[in-house]
Amino acid sequence: MKHRHLLLASAIAAATLALAACKKDPTPGAETASSSAPVGETADQFVARINAEFKAAYPEMTSAQWLSSTYINSDSERIAAKANERSLTQLNSWIEQAGKFDGKPMSEDSKRAIHLLKLMSSMPAPRDPAKLAELTQIATRMEGSYGAGKYCTDANDPNSCRQLGELEQVLARSRDYDQQLDAWQGWHSTTKSMRGDYQKFVGLVNEGAKGMGFTDAGQMWRSGYDMPPEQIGPETDRLWEQVKPMYEQLHCYARGKLDKTYGKDKAEVGNGLIAAHLMGNMWQQDWSNLWDQLEPYPGAGSLDITAALEKQYQTNLSAALAKAGKDANVAAQYKAQREAELRTAKQMTERAQDFYVSLGMPSLPQSYWDKTQFIKPDDRDVVCHASAWDMNMEGDVRTKMCIKPNEEDFTTIYHELGHIYYDLAYNPLPPLFQGGANDGFHEAIGDTIVLAMTPQYLQSIGLVDKPQESREATINAQMRMALSGVSFLPFGLMIDRWRWGVFDGSITPDNYNKAWWDLKAKYQGVAPASARGEEFFDPGAKYHVPGNTPYTRYFLARILQFQFYKGLCDAAGYKGPLHQCSFYGNKEAGQKFWAMLSKGASQPWQATLKELTGSDKLDAGPMIEYFSPVNAWLKQQNEGQMCGWQANAAPAAKWKKDGSARIRPFPFRGGSGPSRGPSSCRPTSAPTAPPARPQRYHDDDQLLFFAASCAASAALNSSKVCPFSLASACAASRSTSE
Repeated sequence: MKHRHLLLASAIAAATLALAACKKDPTPGAETASSSAPVGETADQFVARINAEFKAAYPEMTSAQWLSSTYINSDSERIAAKANERSLTQLNSWIEQAGKFDGKPMSEDSKRAIHLLKLMSSMPAPRDPAKLAELTQIATRMEGSYGAGKYCTDANDPNSCRQLGELEQVLARSRDYDQQLDAWQGWHSTTKSMRGDYQKFVGLVNEGAKGMGFTDAGQMWRSGYDMPPEQIGPETDRLWEQVKPMYEQLHCYARGKLDKTYGKDKAEVGNGLIAAHLMGNMWQQDWSNLWDQLEPYPGAGSLDITAALEKQYQTNLSAALAKAGKDANVAAQYKAQREAELRTAKQMTERAQDFYVSLGMPSLPQSYWDKTQFIKPDDRDVVCHASAWDMNMEGDVRTKMCIKPNEEDFTTIYHELGHIYYDLAYNPLPPLFQGGANDGFHEAIGDTIVLAMTPQYLQSIGLVDKPQESREATINAQMRMALSGVSFLPFGLMIDRWRWGVFDGSITPDNYNKAWWDLKAKYQGVAPASARGEEFFDPGAKYHVPGNTPYTRYFLARILQFQFYKGLCDAAGYKGPLHQCSFYGNKEAGQKFWAMLSKGASQPWQATLKELTGSDKLDAGPMIEYFSPVNAWLKQQNEGQMCGWQANAAPAAKWKKDGSARIRPFPFRGGSGPSRGPSSCRPTSAPTAPPARPQRYHDDDQLLFFAASCAASAALNSSKVCPFSLASACAASRSTSE
């Protein structure tokens, strides 16, 4: 996760709205954060002032959030709640002040800065105080309902109740058809109560968006891509058409394997659609948990990175125990263990830093090593989930993890440092330009480096022995990545397709669930095992819907990471199969990468992309090239099979002038490894199937932070509007990353 200001502001807006609903009365002095515009101020002067005020206020907000995540107690939560209130009040004031410059002459930089300012919140609030209060109450209820969601098989027995994390484990590990169906249906039954609230929520945020000059909230979201909002729909459709044939082959292969496991009558739901509950994931967005069924060549090319890291830890532990002495008491032995854990975590981080430094980027500042949370403290409660932080826009950067010596955490560190180096590169820019070129860029940076962590690279740093070089090993490695990355693509597209239709009214409230499943059938080729009528609200079973987090960013990040990767391989002069490229140590590639990062959000992303790749267009071609070995293998495996599917009621998008979609019946023929929550929330037992290399995005601190802050606010007031604990939010957050 990256706490950059544009993304963070969205989280602040959601969390602070919720916090406001937890209070009986307005907090005295909350308005004091607002500034007033000087008489006669020009647009350029306004932007300069906002940049200065933003930078001055930013450390208070980030420090409060850092404390709330790394020192969880009532005091830190109270401080965070107050800081967030002031931040949102300030943001609303700036946006209101910006409105007076609409249509006025100004520099191109100022025009861009004001545009970015207006897009800071994904949840635009109505100006009417009563409607604002209603929105805060609804936002609180929906997030609270999600966090507190439980499926109980016996209403009279609390022990029969399971939350999301437990239900997900059934889908991941069990191969019993009925058990999986029960868990899937159980979680989706918990969201029925959200339906009415969500309908009201849509009306209120639409009103807020209209007050800012947009036709609806969907158009506001689509306005952040340096192109007319009506173009982002067709543009992402174009990208989907590029990758759809590859997804169809993966879908066909998986369907055939599931048919053998469960029988075609159970695995399929008419016309080639796969039963949704059999994909190892609650939303079918990541198929990594099906590795035990889909592994092409059992055991071929396995790289035991975890074993190598565990060996490093044991070496550190032996040294620490030797230092403590053979007569060390239990306390001294425990201290030695903690020293070994911290040393190992720092060594893993130093190794990740080495990749970036090898490209010519600077070493991380000493403050990073002094202030980062590397391991879980033993004296306080913390949020363990990985996140990257820019504390003051001028070099105070940190990561927050509870690092364990395993492959998942190792690759996550490389991902998180991608955020950190992006921060360091664009820190010299004005604050309003300190962000990703678009919302997909930030998440793609670190994953570009992860792609370059080839077996040869891992061998060169002494982490693994000489890797097995065989066709079977290549196919296995690629299949691991495809089950995480390729499987995600259609879900990354359809979730906002549904919301855009809801926001513009083309998907009506009496058609919410049907439209959701029509889109899942069209794009993903999956369907529920039994009918899901309008008494259900299945969209609410995915956190980002009640949490109002835009989702197109994740689809774009998947595409961009391969574009970046190929661009850097080309810059390095690499010749050969793309999937074997590592630009480790190449200064030419590093120079181009740093130059791109340094532009931040200061110019249209198209220009930034062109500087690195030579093209100003999004292109899935590099992703297809990367996966060409496994794609060719899949075609061989699927030869003679009837691939594709028929979605009898699948909607085809017919784009209107404002970029929204009208839905009509149309017969269609066709994730940062599995997303996980905080380390402290994970079960101690290992999954049956080994996880794929993580390709994840870490956005669920929003839910956890909301839980903590709102709980603190509720504790200070008699009004109890926060119906779930931090523990329940922890369980719910297991799958909110993407």
